[in-house]
Amino acid sequence: MENLTVKSFLDVISELFSDEISIAVTDKEKYIYYRPSKRINLKIKAGDPVVEGTITHKALTSKKKVSEFIHRDVLGIPYDGQAQPFFQDEELQGCLTAIYPAMTQGKSVVTVKSNDGWIPIPYNNVIYLEAKERKTFVYSNKQVGTHKYSLQEFEYLLPKDFFIRCHRSYIVNVNQIQEIFPDTHSTFVLAMTDGTRIPVSQSYSSYFRKLLAF
Repeated sequence: MENLTVKSFLDVISELFSDEISIAVTDKEKYIYYRPSKRINLKIKAGDPVVEGTITHKALTSKKKVSEFIHRDVLGIPYDGQAQPFFQDEELQGCLTAIYPAMTQGKSVVTVKSNDGWIPIPYNNVIYLEAKERKTFVYSNKQVGTHKYSLQEFEYLLPKDFFIRCHRSYIVNVNQIQEIFPDTHSTFVLAMTDGTRIPVSQSYSSYFRKLLAF
């Protein structure tokens, strides 16, 4: 235990949490530790000040546990979370925050821009989303359109039971995967129901395989 650093200890603690959850630890003013997840990354670095309006700031200010949704206007990414301040001899020392993807509320469609207007596509009909030409393209069996949100924003807004990020350029609907083929370097290729072949990159392959349990 003598050689166990604070970071090593926090890394061990983080392993107790789901891969879906990012973990942040602060003192009274700044972040001292941050572990992002594949699903949510607020791009916090150790030494960054705690931003007003974040769930961590609210917990530090109120000195109470806070659980709520934080709008994308605060850090650029919407998220849900829980923040628990901690004390020593009744004096505030810092805060532990669990950050997880925002649950989609009140919508079951992706509304895309077409040549003539806008098309609402039900989640079940979305096959995949692709980032290219500085746009996000949404593909279904009958329609293709673009959306103003980036893949990163979609990754946090789409229901995680259906949609998985498999590549820096792709999010797929797992219900629209027809077959999974092995590829080189422990990666995969997905055969989608519309005939499209989509790669699973090496950085996402372990996470992808864990979520689909194969």
